[in-house]
Amino acid sequence: MNVVMILTAVISFAVTALAGKLLIPALRRLHFGQSIREDGPTWHKQKQGTPTMGGIMFIVGSIAAVVIGYCVLWLTNGGLTDPLEQMQLFGGLIMALLFGLIGFLDDYIKVVKKRNLGLTAWQKIVGQVLVTALYLAALYIAGDRSTIINVPFLGQWDLGFFYYPILGILIIGIVNSVNLTDGIDGLCGSVTFIVAVFFMVVSTIAGQYGMKLLSTALAAACIGFLIYNLHPAKVFMGDTGSLFLGGMVVALGFGMNMEFILFFAGFIYCCESLSVILQVISFQTTGKRIFRMSPIHHHFELGGMSENKIVVLFSGVTLIMCVIGVFAFV
Repeated sequence: MNVVMILTAVISFAVTALAGKLLIPALRRLHFGQSIREDGPTWHKQKQGTPTMGGIMFIVGSIAAVVIGYCVLWLTNGGLTDPLEQMQLFGGLIMALLFGLIGFLDDYIKVVKKRNLGLTAWQKIVGQVLVTALYLAALYIAGDRSTIINVPFLGQWDLGFFYYPILGILIIGIVNSVNLTDGIDGLCGSVTFIVAVFFMVVSTIAGQYGMKLLSTALAAACIGFLIYNLHPAKVFMGDTGSLFLGGMVVALGFGMNMEFILFFAGFIYCCESLSVILQVISFQTTGKRIFRMSPIHHHFELGGMSENKIVVLFSGVTLIMCVIGVFAFV
């Protein structure tokens, strides 16, 4: 099993890193450059035109690694025999891919059609609701009929009728929170790498090899991407990448039946979303802003903290919360 995981990690990293060598020059030739927000930090203007849609790199790397890793696992150990575990693995991967497709359409409209806002908010929501519904329906058909959730430190709760609506809101919320975390060089990839390692640890403890395979592929793909994305970034992941990463994080949490552990492992994602929500509420009700700018990583940036320091700080907080999450799981 360890050999399979090492092979999965090597393939994911190598394919992602190699894809970067090929994709980044192609994106430049196609003029698929990032447009920078007018109301953002002024020094971000120098990033104008940096190739975007780089998330394609780790999408290809993750999928290749999971498929090859599973084939080797099947040849050596018979693969995953439980239909639900198979659906949690491949259904989760397909869900992430579909979220990435929504992000790709958004990026494509921005850079090719020159429509700066991309898809409309309603188009994004409808697409995300459909993907979420398909994923939850697939899990139900595969045998996930329980309406009980595990809440860290609080035990098990039976949500009954409210199970699917609550989990649907959670999925869409987490996916979009990961999307908001992609705002400065290396941040989303670094945080998600630590989250993936967290799920590698807990899936090993639980003996859930499908989720160990998925988390291993994700962690290695993040490292392969960070080669090009750390400050100063040579490529941005775009919504293509951030929505795919959000889908992968959700797939791991739900595949481990640890949906609400995402509030620990994904603490930074939640803070990013909460900062936007609080900023909007405060400005609309009082006319004043709580933060210099939201999401919250821009608040620190405008306060004088460098992008690299913010990445280290947010990654450190994620690591601490993931350690707490391990104790919550055990």
